[in-house]
Amino acid sequence: MLAPNDIEELKGNNSRYAVVVGVAKRARQIAEEAEANKEIIIEKPVSLAIQDFREGNCSLFVSDDV
Repeated sequence: MLAPNDIEELKGNNSRYAVVVGVAKRARQIAEEAEANKEIIIEKPVSLAIQDFREGNCSLFVSDDV
């Protein structure tokens, strides 16, 4: 689960919404990759996604274009 402390840690200059959406997208990507490779994931995809953001393997790209 994405705790409020996790959101604040990952937030930076982004909104909370952007962090939650970014983590959710990365978690889906992790789950889809594992399924395609027929791998079993012990840890939850959301936890792995948060870890990716913390380690700098993923970052949020927020465009100012609307």
